[in-house]
Amino acid sequence: MTLHDHDQPTPDAIPTHVADLATTCEAPAYLYSRDSFTRNIEQLRTHLPAGAQILYAMKACSIPGLLARAVHSCDGIEVASAGELVAALEAGAMQVALSGPAKSDMALQTALTAEADIVVHVESVHELHRLAAAAKTAKAKAQVALRVNRSSSPVSGSHRMSGEPTAFGISEDQVPSVLALALGMRDVDVVGFHHHAVSNCVDARTYAHHVREAVAYSRRLAGQFDVRLRYVNVGGGLGADPRGDRIDVKVLGELLADCEVGSAQLVFEPGRYLAADAGWYVTEVVDVKVSHGQAFAVVRGGTHHFRLPASWGYSHPFVVVERDEWPYVWDRPGLVDELVTVAGELCTTKDVLARRQPVRRLRVGDRLVFARTGAYGWEISHDRFLRHEPPQLLLAD
Repeated sequence: MTLHDHDQPTPDAIPTHVADLATTCEAPAYLYSRDSFTRNIEQLRTHLPAGAQILYAMKACSIPGLLARAVHSCDGIEVASAGELVAALEAGAMQVALSGPAKSDMALQTALTAEADIVVHVESVHELHRLAAAAKTAKAKAQVALRVNRSSSPVSGSHRMSGEPTAFGISEDQVPSVLALALGMRDVDVVGFHHHAVSNCVDARTYAHHVREAVAYSRRLAGQFDVRLRYVNVGGGLGADPRGDRIDVKVLGELLADCEVGSAQLVFEPGRYLAADAGWYVTEVVDVKVSHGQAFAVVRGGTHHFRLPASWGYSHPFVVVERDEWPYVWDRPGLVDELVTVAGELCTTKDVLARRQPVRRLRVGDRLVFARTGAYGWEISHDRFLRHEPPQLLLAD
């Protein structure tokens, strides 16, 4: 087995045990590391303000091995559908936050009847009425945090969900009236506010500003309405970009060291930061060709397994893991010192994982390993197209 990094910097070195598994497993496959996942949780614990809670956003990666580790090592789980809620509860989660702009009746009913501490992030007046009606039927008290789309939300990232028109949360100018309505409902207990504003922020300073503004807003509004503020959820968005950048949580912790939340619980809901570098996507080169002067490596797998490169429009770094076995009598196709485009097995020119990346040597039968694919890799992919087999989901440790 030989490893060849292409000349573009890779996000992280491929651990030896991952490379070994990449040569022997049936490709395509995702390989996940519980140890890497746990180290990321511990790093957050070390640097976030003392007493801050970590709820794992399982939408980033929900394979049972990582979800079980999150239930054990985080304070709880953040979910955004009835299916995720049921999976989190079955995994043993005792603290859950229920998010999402289009919650189903099943999600609301499950949240109200489960034997767990569940806060519902309410996104609209209509949803508030639905939840209150469901709580009355269930003879339960619904714990509510109003999700706020603040007008001033300067935090940077790949996807902004606050500070501009989106389908998420309650527009800041409407929050006072919705809060007053919620406070008048017998079956609703308003515990605080939810401020998820961005995805994949790698700038610790702008994220710290977001947290401070969210806390200040929550305390100010709670004071105006005489609400006992118990919960300030600043959302997720701690960045671990698949191309390599990563938010500096040490700097973030230093900037938040004197952030005063009073008696409220300060809550973060990271997903990408915990899972991204705990996963690798492994493909096998099934053909090598040159078309109109451009070299292509065609792989088993592609964007129906790992959609981020196509949806974000970037080339994902990879490592070539050479395999010496060649069972055929004809010469083995390969390339040396070429710029290679990695294309998948789908019948579309959009099925590309990397474009014109330099490789030292690449042959049919070699494996390509794409690092930092543990978050929003398999979870967001369009696997129904052409009905190809799904990738294996394997634990590397």
